[in-house]
Amino acid sequence: MRPTSHTPTSSAAAASNPLSPVSALSPLDGRYAGRLAQLRPFMSEQGYMHRRVQVEVAWFIALSDAGFAEFKPLSPGARTYLMGLVKNFSEADAVAIKEIEKTTNHDVKAVEYWIKSRFEARPELERSSEFVHFACTSEDINNTSHALQLKGARDAVLLPALDAVIAKLREMAHTHAAVPMLSRTHGQTASPTTVGKELANVVVRLTAARERIAGVKLLGKMNGAVGNYNAHLSAWPDFDWEAFSRNVIEQPEPLGLGLTFQPYSIQIEPHDYMAELFDAIARTNTILIDLARDIWGYVSVGYFKQKLKVGEIGSSTMPHKVNPIDFENAEGNLGLANALLRHLSEKLPISRWQRDLTDSTVLRNMGVAVGYAVLAYHSLGVGLGKLELNEEALADDLDASWEVLAEPIQTVMRRFGVSGAYEKLKEVTRGKTVTAEALHGLIQSLEIPQAEKDRLLAMTPGSYVGKAAELAKRV
Repeated sequence: MRPTSHTPTSSAAAASNPLSPVSALSPLDGRYAGRLAQLRPFMSEQGYMHRRVQVEVAWFIALSDAGFAEFKPLSPGARTYLMGLVKNFSEADAVAIKEIEKTTNHDVKAVEYWIKSRFEARPELERSSEFVHFACTSEDINNTSHALQLKGARDAVLLPALDAVIAKLREMAHTHAAVPMLSRTHGQTASPTTVGKELANVVVRLTAARERIAGVKLLGKMNGAVGNYNAHLSAWPDFDWEAFSRNVIEQPEPLGLGLTFQPYSIQIEPHDYMAELFDAIARTNTILIDLARDIWGYVSVGYFKQKLKVGEIGSSTMPHKVNPIDFENAEGNLGLANALLRHLSEKLPISRWQRDLTDSTVLRNMGVAVGYAVLAYHSLGVGLGKLELNEEALADDLDASWEVLAEPIQTVMRRFGVSGAYEKLKEVTRGKTVTAEALHGLIQSLEIPQAEKDRLLAMTPGSYVGKAAELAKRV
């Protein structure tokens, strides 16, 4: 088939076409682009360049304050200008750096040259331009930039998205705290619970998982080509470069980086903290997969209805369907996120000798991994917001499951020493359709105090929920 005027015939032609939702290779930048707008400033290549500029500027300003005769402290005006390069960094700036990279074929060097180009017509900065990237290896800039990217993405996007899911689940747990629900263990009827208590279980799990994500310290190193300050000490042998590096890394933004100092490294930061962070996110996602599948199941048995959206179609052939698509979407994207997160956590801490480049291309996919997680959290929030409890279906299910009261009856029988309590209830209930009348007849025949008989006779599957309501309200 010969190409038409609408068919790109070369990579150059393809590159000339602007990215659109239907031409994007990744659905994160196509179909779902609008949902991830908050993440893009941190985890895109532009975000990566932005953080590199931030690190270079922080290092440069700190060097000017180190007391070296060759690099006097910068004037307030110069400092303001440099901080403005960071604060006002734009897409045009990122494109300019990419243009420089076409010549350098080295992305960090391109950032250095771009910063120096911004010193033109500023004599104070031009005189000191060789202190840009002074004594640094590329990884001093890259590892701290990656940490800053993760810091922003975690604190400004991922955790707030997760918090929204937790808050909605907590609200639902409180609202439905006392609504009884039949449990199912191994797919079989089991001791009743409440809707709120089952949601509260997830809230507690997610809250603990969230704290693990938030608690990971984000590390940075700025110690040279193999982690020993070799170049630094060749210039000023008597200067405490380790303390200086620690201060730049740990001093709060904007003068410092607000990270945690990594004192020991090869050329690259070991990435163990990244593995810890990605594992923590993946464990959280596993909890959410569990939730998505359970809610999907409850929708399928009618415990939850879904609010209708005008114009939305559930099936192309079955008009009656309202599919639980948000929970299915979430489950799928959580799986994608975890596949990437687990590869990141397993691969990144491994580097041949003092350096290889296998981490570099993998790290460029951090935003993809986090993006799929954030997308899933959004889908869960939408799905939870559509749910409406069908209390009638819950009550009908309970009323058809009187066999679950075999547990309290045999437990009271044991309390009063009735021999073979478990076996007697097993004979009456196992594999049979159990009615209220049959259980009441058994209760009346028991040799236990009348008050206990009356208590058991008043019990229904819907009232046999223990402390479920209290526990649900506690979260």
